[in-house]
Amino acid sequence: MPRTVPERLAEYAREWSDLGVRAWAADWWERPLAVGNEIAPLIGAGTNEVAMVPNVSLAQSSVVSALDFGGGRDTIVMTALDFPSVRYAVEALAGRLGARVVVVPSHDGISVDEEELLSAIDERTRLVAISHVAYKSAYIFDVKAIADRAHQMGALISVDAFHSVGAIPVDVKHDGIDFLSAGVLKWLCGGPGACFLYIAPEVRDTLAPALTGWVAHSRPFAFEETMDYTHGPARWMNGTPVIPALYAATEGPKIIRRAGIERIREKSKRMTAMLVQLADDRGYRVNAPRDPEKRGGTITVDVPHGYEVAQHLISRNIVVDYRVGGGVRISPHFFNSESEIESAVGEIDEVLASGDWKKFEKRNSVVT
Repeated sequence: MPRTVPERLAEYAREWSDLGVRAWAADWWERPLAVGNEIAPLIGAGTNEVAMVPNVSLAQSSVVSALDFGGGRDTIVMTALDFPSVRYAVEALAGRLGARVVVVPSHDGISVDEEELLSAIDERTRLVAISHVAYKSAYIFDVKAIADRAHQMGALISVDAFHSVGAIPVDVKHDGIDFLSAGVLKWLCGGPGACFLYIAPEVRDTLAPALTGWVAHSRPFAFEETMDYTHGPARWMNGTPVIPALYAATEGPKIIRRAGIERIREKSKRMTAMLVQLADDRGYRVNAPRDPEKRGGTITVDVPHGYEVAQHLISRNIVVDYRVGGGVRISPHFFNSESEIESAVGEIDEVLASGDWKKFEKRNSVVT
């Protein structure tokens, strides 16, 4: 957590206490777009092109809900490496909207054959909904090539960039992305409850999401009986925004911008390469791409008793997580040091040798 977050949350509390409902007119109503403008430079977007939303599942659902799947355009293309929450939402909506979901498989659990993915995008495709970086293996998709193919076939592309923004360079204009959603919770150090949705200006006002609410109305405080969508990014919002989360959301992105994403990326490549080497030296399987240019910011190491090992590390304040079918996921960021990486891997060695991992057998935690 950035050190400035407590003061920002205290500012929210003071405004609520001093202004009450008047805070909406003073600041709160505009805050979702103001915070979006803080994040926009990190994805190559312009002013008033990013709206804040509660989570990526809702953002991606809004995109699907805006599309017509008739006229022979009935297909949504995804991959087996996409984050399950997005897959749940897309598949549930697709079934109700008369669409089918084509899932391109992963043959190794780490990557996807991108020629196979490009071939899956055809004249029936309405939307390509993929991750920028795979959540489990950190495989980086070539989103520009995928976007080019989608547009060539007359389709749109929606990118889940939760595992890329803040860790690798992202440029929605250069890559030709129609929709991009992500959150500040991970690499942007912004806390839970605040995600964002970029919509390309050329498609933004031509579609109307069915997953909507009063904030998307052109005259929200008129409380009219029928919907009249506003223009701009607010068109893609829905109900009352999560104001407290927005106060906490800006501090991390400011730090990331100051540090510089290119420098963050170069350090990340060095640290993940170090992790790969340390794992190789010990014979631990690495479930991540070997090519640093195709690898995001995380390394998943498959060690014996991986779940228990991860729980032991967390108990020692070495903050990792565990992914079923992948292993212990280690995610060094710009504030981490090489000595911390060595310490984390050394602790894995020690707990496996000592058998202390057994303390965590049958202690199933919901959060892994």
